[in-house]
Amino acid sequence: MFKVEEYLSKQESPRKEICQKLRAIILKTFSDIKEQMKWGVPTYGEDRFYYVALKDHVNLGFSIANLKKEEQQLFEGSGKTMKVTGIHSVEEINEQKIAKLLKLVGTRDE
Repeated sequence: MFKVEEYLSKQESPRKEICQKLRAIILKTFSDIKEQMKWGVPTYGEDRFYYVALKDHVNLGFSIANLKKEEQQLFEGSGKTMKVTGIHSVEEINEQKIAKLLKLVGTRDE
């Protein structure tokens, strides 16, 4: 967990606040989720989701393994195994929508 906090502390505003808010939503949605650093970014739930601070926004990434085609369309990107939602400001974060997507991905069987 310390490494995740270190990652967050190195981010610049507004990406730092976006990452902190996403982390809070993930930890609130799944109180016992495994949090770790992998691929240089915070990952959660056996690599089911992650967030990464980029130059001008933050991507919240989701594993789409075992999702139906119509469920996969809820996400952005063209990845075959991971899709993202791009976030440019804290105000843009819809906690209910993100929690719904997290639950969709986080409750899928491998």
